[in-house]
Amino acid sequence: MTTVTLIGKPDCHLCDVAREVVETVVAELPEDAVDVEEFSIADDPALYALWWEKIPVVLVDGELHGHWRVSPDRLRAALTAAR
Repeated sequence: MTTVTLIGKPDCHLCDVAREVVETVVAELPEDAVDVEEFSIADDPALYALWWEKIPVVLVDGELHGHWRVSPDRLRAALTAAR
């Protein structure tokens, strides 16, 4: 199973948009093909130190996929390739 990790924070417009993109793309794939997890830099000092200036951040299987803006086509391609 592929894991998509979204790192953001509350009240972040770009984070909300990234979440929508991730949810839309994952919904197009077979059920149980992708596990989505979400973390907030507001809750984790280590994540804050790594990513505060890059949120939202998307990781695919722990590897940086992108930050700031998430392209649905690029994410779809990455998830399809990971399967």
